[in-house]
Amino acid sequence: MKKDTHPDYHMITVKMTDGTEYQTRSTWGKEGDVMTLEIDPTAHPAWTGGTGRMLDAGGQVAKFNKRFGGLTLKR
Repeated sequence: MKKDTHPDYHMITVKMTDGTEYQTRSTWGKEGDVMTLEIDPTAHPAWTGGTGRMLDAGGQVAKFNKRFGGLTLKR
């Protein structure tokens, strides 16, 4: 097997947006570094469910709804 082909795994601390921390193995940074997250699963709407608002006020979604909004499926 070739030498130096595997990454250097070491322990780092990950700090979440709410201040909680946990330790994990990673190839990021150096041994003992702290990775501070700006977005994480406890705060981002993609993981928390969010509000579901559409930000497309007068764009493509509005055009589509105007054009096809009255169509229904009849059985």
